[in-house]
Amino acid sequence: MTSTTSTPAPAREFALPLRRLLHAREAGVFAALVLLFLLGTVLTPGFAQSDNLLSVGQQIAQIGIMAVGVTFVIINGEIDLSVGSTYALSAISTGMLISDGWAWPLAMGAGLVVGALAGLLNGLAVVVLGVPSFIVTLGTLSVFRGIALLISDGAPISLSSSQSGVAEFNLLGQGELFGVIPMQLVFFAAVAAIGVVLLARSRFGFHSYAVGGNREAARLVGVHVDRVKLTAFVLSGFTAGLAGVLGLSFLSYVQGVTGQGLELTVISAVIIGGAALFGGSGTMWGTVIGVAFIGLLQNILNIRGISSFWQTVVTGLVIVAAVAADTWQRRRKSRA
Repeated sequence: MTSTTSTPAPAREFALPLRRLLHAREAGVFAALVLLFLLGTVLTPGFAQSDNLLSVGQQIAQIGIMAVGVTFVIINGEIDLSVGSTYALSAISTGMLISDGWAWPLAMGAGLVVGALAGLLNGLAVVVLGVPSFIVTLGTLSVFRGIALLISDGAPISLSSSQSGVAEFNLLGQGELFGVIPMQLVFFAAVAAIGVVLLARSRFGFHSYAVGGNREAARLVGVHVDRVKLTAFVLSGFTAGLAGVLGLSFLSYVQGVTGQGLELTVISAVIIGGAALFGGSGTMWGTVIGVAFIGLLQNILNIRGISSFWQTVVTGLVIVAAVAADTWQRRRKSRA
């Protein structure tokens, strides 16, 4: 007669979510984030202080907001290299309108519309013309940047607090919730929360995974592939525009070359967070973790006085490692 021991119900209830967490795609990135935090705490004086961590949160907020939109594009199996230029174009548009006497809410709304339209143009070129998104957004990276320089005549735009409404507008980027939490971090948290719900709980999110995983199969089961891709690009443009408006609000200054290179940092955060570069997998939580990882890494290197050149090298190595890990994991699954 054999006896079996059954796991008590409370233990099973605890083990199930723990098992899901340990097998989640972003679990490895989260473990790396925790390790990085511990190393920073041990090796870098003042790193774990609340003021420094809140400062990191403020610094990563704009990148994080943009990364939320780019996550949808990458999961759809596409890429958006134009977000840095869209960031600048939206900020320039908003700054010029405020300088021309527009009320800041209207100017901000116009800046967000500019961002969404930029994403719409990218999406239409991909789904209607059939041009690969890498080529499209590589082109619009220059086009949107050129438009920003043209409409501003290459001159920087500065907002003065003496202008009507500027002080209120600046609170979006410079203010603090309850006098503690930077408003930019609040915006990032809100956008990320919406992104989590859209990706994990909505039909659009489910269809995004389907399109990125197998476009033709998704089409055969009734998914409107072009509409899903178009929506993803619009979201990417909108979030880039929002980040640009917040950047203007924070600095009260923008010029046509603002935001150069941001697209690489944003895409890096999404890939480091576990999204597959060729689509079909990834999570919004993973993107948030990837953004936090880059922010903490850069903060540690800054506090340690590491050259910005070496910071670029280190970030590049981390990206290569993340992509290599994703490739290895895919090969392992295919052999299983």
